[in-house]
Amino acid sequence: MREVVFRLEAERPGHLEAQAETLPIHISAPTLEELQHEAREALIEHLGPAHCTVRVRMRRGPSAAVSSIRPVVRPAALCC
Repeated sequence: MREVVFRLEAERPGHLEAQAETLPIHISAPTLEELQHEAREALIEHLGPAHCTVRVRMRRGPSAAVSSIRPVVRPAALCC
């Protein structure tokens, strides 16, 4: 399984922005939960059905992972 890491670039109350480290994907949302959803939607748009094999991870700063977000991993039979 591959992993796509999104780095939080802007973090203000009600507005978060993140950029994928390895793909040309930029997302924004008002909460971490919605940012996770936006990341998944962007991967669907960018990768198509292959998004099922990708884990999404959010990071703040240079190395600290955002602990309140759990990756959404769907079985391949259910997501495509």
